[in-house]
Amino acid sequence: MDKIQEADANKISQHSSSSVVALAIKGNKKSKYVVQWALNKFVPEGMIAFKLIHVHAGIKGVPTPMGNVIPLSQVRNDVATAFKKEVEWQTNQMLLPFKRMCEQRKVHVDVVLIESDDVPAAIAEEVAKGATTKLIVGASSRGLFKSKHKGMSSKISACTPRFCTVYAISKGKLSIRPSDMPIDGSIIDDASETSFSSSSSSNYTSTSQTESFSVSSYAGLHSSSLTTQRFQALSSINQGLLSTTPSLVETNHSRGQSLDLGRENTASNSARNSDIDHALSRVSSCKSFISDTESWAHDQISGKDLTPATSLPSPNRQAKFNLELEKLRIELRHAQGLHAVAQSEKIEASRKLNDLSKRRTEETMKMKEIIAKEEKAKELAKQEKEKYQDASREAEYLKECAEREAAERRETELKAIRAAKEKEKLEDALTGSVPQYRKFTWDEIVSATSSFSEDLKIGMGAYGIVYKCSLHHTTVAVKVLRTNENRQSKQFQQEIEILSRIRHPNLLLLLGACPDHGCLVYEYMENGNLEEKLLRKNNSAPIPWFDRFRIAWEVASALSFLHSSKPEPIIHRDLKPANILLGRNLVSKIGDIGLSTVLHSDNLSTMYQDTALVGTLCYIDPEYQRTGTISPKSDVYAFGMVILQLLTAKPAIALAHKVETTIDGGNLTDILDPEAGSWPFQETLELALLGLKCAELRRRDRPDLDDHVLPTLERLKEVADRAQYSSSIVTIKSKPPNHFICPILQDVMDDPCVAADGYTYDRKAIEKWLQENNKSPMTNTALPHKHLIPNYTLLSAILEWKSTES
Repeated sequence: MDKIQEADANKISQHSSSSVVALAIKGNKKSKYVVQWALNKFVPEGMIAFKLIHVHAGIKGVPTPMGNVIPLSQVRNDVATAFKKEVEWQTNQMLLPFKRMCEQRKVHVDVVLIESDDVPAAIAEEVAKGATTKLIVGASSRGLFKSKHKGMSSKISACTPRFCTVYAISKGKLSIRPSDMPIDGSIIDDASETSFSSSSSSNYTSTSQTESFSVSSYAGLHSSSLTTQRFQALSSINQGLLSTTPSLVETNHSRGQSLDLGRENTASNSARNSDIDHALSRVSSCKSFISDTESWAHDQISGKDLTPATSLPSPNRQAKFNLELEKLRIELRHAQGLHAVAQSEKIEASRKLNDLSKRRTEETMKMKEIIAKEEKAKELAKQEKEKYQDASREAEYLKECAEREAAERRETELKAIRAAKEKEKLEDALTGSVPQYRKFTWDEIVSATSSFSEDLKIGMGAYGIVYKCSLHHTTVAVKVLRTNENRQSKQFQQEIEILSRIRHPNLLLLLGACPDHGCLVYEYMENGNLEEKLLRKNNSAPIPWFDRFRIAWEVASALSFLHSSKPEPIIHRDLKPANILLGRNLVSKIGDIGLSTVLHSDNLSTMYQDTALVGTLCYIDPEYQRTGTISPKSDVYAFGMVILQLLTAKPAIALAHKVETTIDGGNLTDILDPEAGSWPFQETLELALLGLKCAELRRRDRPDLDDHVLPTLERLKEVADRAQYSSSIVTIKSKPPNHFICPILQDVMDDPCVAADGYTYDRKAIEKWLQENNKSPMTNTALPHKHLIPNYTLLSAILEWKSTES
């Protein structure tokens, strides 16, 4: 018997040591209360692993929008699978709040979904499979484990294995079906926790009363027997012990498992252990006393002084007596299990506390080390940052010095080259010999202009049409005059005569002519005439203000050269922006000399009488219109109008009046061309006043070209040169040379290589091209081979340019 009791105690201890708490979840508000109660109850006791069990009915059909249900056998497999997945997803979403409640309390939780029509059997099978020792269910308020209601909680309790303790919760009430305890009708009432104790007590009391009644009856028949009296006394003592023992168990049970949900969270382990020890001692004492009483009774009955009438109790009484002893043994095993659970929880809590203390100490030390390393790293980073900033400032200063020196060297070289060219041109012009122009045949002119194609036409004026073409590998401008008129023929001869014997850097160069058909061949000016550039007729880039200052000085120097020409001065008579042409670098040159007049006198004050009005309205000298006499100051008037147009980029009509009005009102900046950039106010005002002075109505009020106009423009040109120098530095830094650009990528090459066609490409670009093509990307001809030769010279130049740019 002792071995059986020991095995039962080990079994109870093994089940009680499990740390998994199972909860039967329905998904309603009651389930939320059940989960909250379980967390408050078992998490402080060390139960950190929960299992949420949810049983849903088997899926036998798929519902339709009409409200019907189609059996699974009549539905496609993919539809049935999708519906099952949808049901499973909805179930998981329903259980998700309960899972989050556990995770917030840092409790490991497993969700078990069971598909079954028998909920109690499915839950019991899951509890038995996992050897779960604690199961919490929700119950109705009318009855928890009462068999007369036949509720779900009663069914689950009846099916759950005996080693599992079942907790039923409903509206603040708790009922418990302890493990390894038989169910006799209603095991635990839902009214209070004392229902279990009262049931057990009443059971024992009723049995004892039955025994007492039997013994009393027996004593009445044989009252004279001493043995009978002694047995009756022992029976009374036994009755009292049997009625007291369940009360002890009730006391222990009520202390260890209180129905009040608020009080059971605050019960201490020490109090529970002392109650368990006290209950164990009381049960053991009772057990030993009952055994002694039974032995004594047996000896007395078997004595010789007992009469046959006082024989052993009937077999029915003996079975009841044994039943009572078995109940006491079950109570003893349950108390031992509770004691073992309390001891294990106490040891586990102590071990966890030590581990946490040790871990906290280690984490504190590690945190101090990390903070020290972080402070050291911050200090090192601060020092490295200061060193980097110092090095960056020094590198930036050296870079600026190198760029400044390089820009000054380039500017000096450009000025030297420009001065050398101007000197060469001036020397050629001052030789005194009259150069002969080159004569072109009519066939050459027709072939070069593709029979005067409209695609080559670049200009058309009152005296002829201008074409762009190529003669003897030189790009030229061919002007075809209407030679059927006497005046145009005279203009043609006069222009050839003047341009063939004079040279000036700011006068259009005559390359040749075809006298038979009235064709003049000039050098080609890439940027067209000044009027188109100022009025932005071809959507070209605007002219910066410093270039406009320089153009004014160049035009004035060309006019001064014409007026001082030897042996006879020349008056242009038709100076206007349309007759001022601009080259590649916006170098201005005066053209259309055909209307010029040669004064047959060395005195520039001499006036020439010409009754035929020549020139363009708004640029003609007012006194020339009134008197018919022309002089060099007639060109000064036209030059004054050109200056005002350079400043404003507006038509010449009424321009002098507009500029004068804005200057008088102190609003000069309102009429200046904003596309020219940031005008220097003082210099611009001085130039505007000079333009108004040149455009005076009377000749005597106009300044002298050599004595006043040119010195002023020379001084303003120096301001423009300084501004152009600053602009050239930005241009040189931002724009790479053309031979650095890859023809395919249109970007600076990283690895220049020479292909079989003789052109240089970036290696990656040309290799990708050769993978798909066998022709040259430039000439569109077949390549003899696909070998590439590195161009180290160009690569060195590119690297040097990039270093200066960076």
